[in-house]
Amino acid sequence: MQPSLYMLALPLVGGTINAVLGWKLPRRLSEIIACASVGLSFIFSVIAFTSGRQEVFVYNWLSFAWFSAPFALRLDALSLSMSVMVSGVSFLIHLYSVWYMRDDASYARYFSFLNLFVFSMLLLVTASSLPLMFVGWEGVGFCSYALIGHWYADPKNADAGRKAFVVTRLGDAAFGVALIWLFYFAGTTDISAINTIAAASMPGKTAFIISILLLTGAAGKSAQIPLTVWLPDAMAGPTPVSALIHAATMVTAGAYLLMRMFPVIEISATAMMVIAGLGAVTAFYAAAAALFQRDIKKILAYSTISQIGYMVVAVGAGSVSASLFHLIVHAFFKSLLFMTAGCVIQAMGEEHDIFKMGGLGKSMPLTFGCFLAGALALSAAPGTGGFFSKDAILAAAFMRGGWFYYSVYALSELTALITVLYVFRVVFLVFFGLEKKAPAPIPAAMPAILVPLAVLSIVGGALDFPAAFGGSERLTGFLMAQGPAGNLSSKPSGAGLPAITALVFVLGLAASYYFYIMRPERRLALVSKHARLAGFFENAWRIDGLYYRLFVRPYRKMADILWEQIDEGSIDDFLDKTAEGFAAFGTWLRGGVNGRAAAYISSVAAGAALILAYFLWGLGR
Repeated sequence: MQPSLYMLALPLVGGTINAVLGWKLPRRLSEIIACASVGLSFIFSVIAFTSGRQEVFVYNWLSFAWFSAPFALRLDALSLSMSVMVSGVSFLIHLYSVWYMRDDASYARYFSFLNLFVFSMLLLVTASSLPLMFVGWEGVGFCSYALIGHWYADPKNADAGRKAFVVTRLGDAAFGVALIWLFYFAGTTDISAINTIAAASMPGKTAFIISILLLTGAAGKSAQIPLTVWLPDAMAGPTPVSALIHAATMVTAGAYLLMRMFPVIEISATAMMVIAGLGAVTAFYAAAAALFQRDIKKILAYSTISQIGYMVVAVGAGSVSASLFHLIVHAFFKSLLFMTAGCVIQAMGEEHDIFKMGGLGKSMPLTFGCFLAGALALSAAPGTGGFFSKDAILAAAFMRGGWFYYSVYALSELTALITVLYVFRVVFLVFFGLEKKAPAPIPAAMPAILVPLAVLSIVGGALDFPAAFGGSERLTGFLMAQGPAGNLSSKPSGAGLPAITALVFVLGLAASYYFYIMRPERRLALVSKHARLAGFFENAWRIDGLYYRLFVRPYRKMADILWEQIDEGSIDDFLDKTAEGFAAFGTWLRGGVNGRAAAYISSVAAGAALILAYFLWGLGR
């Protein structure tokens, strides 16, 4: 059997065993099954990666008349890179979960869905046809719903899971329409064939509409404007789930969809501009919101929305390699940041408010070191993986040229400055200063597991080290080498603008240090002076409230009207009166049941007389 099939099958088998038998198995065995299945999946993904590009046909899954959607895998540069990242990061998250969820009674259910989440994402990235990709797409949606609401006894968690499920369905509907349209146009469901046919003959207007549908689907999964509202609430779930959703699986699926369908998207220059513009605006929106959050996990959630925005910008600027580069590096540092935040939260007795923390750098040195590594990569500190991947995106936008892409570049640089401000705001408030509360001890294994991610966050730039710095741009070369065969279009980002990116980091770090270490009273005075604006950003530009006014409140009012006037006023009234009529008829019939033999004989005689009269009347006719 092909290594890629083992890569897919093992998480599915592990999840199934835990779902069916996990509650009967010893806890340790259940955890071993879950972790080993994903660990082995990672090994087989590496083997598949080294084996090179290939197509793996399994069986005819859907086939009738003129429609065919086989269960087949496409292993090319894009899917293989994603598979290694997904399985590798997910394995570390599984290991971390063993200790983080050590007191949770529903461990079998948790690990079952965690395994199935990994399987669904791997299916999504390796599927050779759009229908099979859609199965993985919906699989990650369902698993995220189940895991966000893992602690469903708390209404807040259950509501967050439902919100994620409903909002992402809007994007899924758009993706479904695009899927049908692409099949109608190309006459096939094979992604490679669709990209080839579209590149050769698809009209620009058709490509524009399909690209916008694909963008809407990506916006739902990746929480881009206007479908951003579900992701911050998803922080109600366990922290390892947040790490998995944000770093390795669901949220990156939208960016992957745009990369995979890039040959269709690049047909329309207008669609490319819309995608780049939406990504830049979303990145800025989320960064501004993160700057005023108090919940450490919500800060990281808005950070994810912002960083996915950068990946979308890269696609809109025509650089699949820059988008994939940032996606992989982001997986390293964002999973790292979430899991170090989990260490802090457990040490602080489930406290999430960064303003109630402080001085943890001395008492939790390893956690501090790991968080700092992730913070440096997220804020694009010179030399880190995040520096090179973000600079590649900024350079791609700048080199595209024209006032629009220059504007996208400028807004992206401003967002990079805000990113440094909010991430070091967390670093200074949580790990510096005086201890406001002594941290409780946590298992030493939790931060120790994160060391590989910390290293990868710092040295991740080696994946696509720029030629301007003497590098070979391995990832770009890998994509370009298989581009024609894989229908991938990717443009190198060129020399980049590293000096400006480095200057932005220095300015942001200096401003953050000034406002949170040197002169915090200046920050408080500024926030007080502009309290309304600060509240606006803290409430994420009040988009959630806008949704409530535009959709939720009218829906509830309509439901109330239907309930009061239609259900209770008409249907219930009719049913009540009907029931009363039957009850009255039953009461009348019951009157004849009095225990007297003479009354029963009279009733039988009357009935017999009626039957005889009926037959005599029929004979008379």
